[in-house]
Amino acid sequence: MNNINTEEMKRFISAVQKDPGAAKKSKRVVGYWIFEEGKPQFTSTVEYLKGSVVLNAELPPFAGWGSSPDPIQYCLYGLAACFAGTIMSIAVSEGVQLTKLEVSAENWMDLRKLLGLGHDNIVEKVKFKVHAEGASPDTLEELVALAKERCPGIECLTQKVPLEVELKR
Repeated sequence: MNNINTEEMKRFISAVQKDPGAAKKSKRVVGYWIFEEGKPQFTSTVEYLKGSVVLNAELPPFAGWGSSPDPIQYCLYGLAACFAGTIMSIAVSEGVQLTKLEVSAENWMDLRKLLGLGHDNIVEKVKFKVHAEGASPDTLEELVALAKERCPGIECLTQKVPLEVELKR
């Protein structure tokens, strides 16, 4: 349903019900700076269950070459994908079949702090726009409200998440 692996989702829910520790997960990405001018500035091979993909990024055109997405675009992609996945997972758990789901993520930034020229927050606002079809307006509102509460990406944006930075030499 809704292109969600419902059998695997049911197995995971059952496993977590039996052992709450099964819900604990960790993700890791390792990337490398490329020093050759004109090339993408940062690269990573991201592995997943059935393969891997190489992701390249660089700073926006004011400091990059314009040949790869910038890190904030990947961040917005991740947020939109996470929010969409959360909506669809909730829809499946509620037995709601959707026929369309489009999620856009947009942000507004003031880069003065990044440049050492100010102290205001860099990210001023993030906005999702959701276009969904296949259920009543009330059901769609409920799905979006629940996704806003449960989405890990939104939690990363809105909750204080402990951050550690370790410098290796």
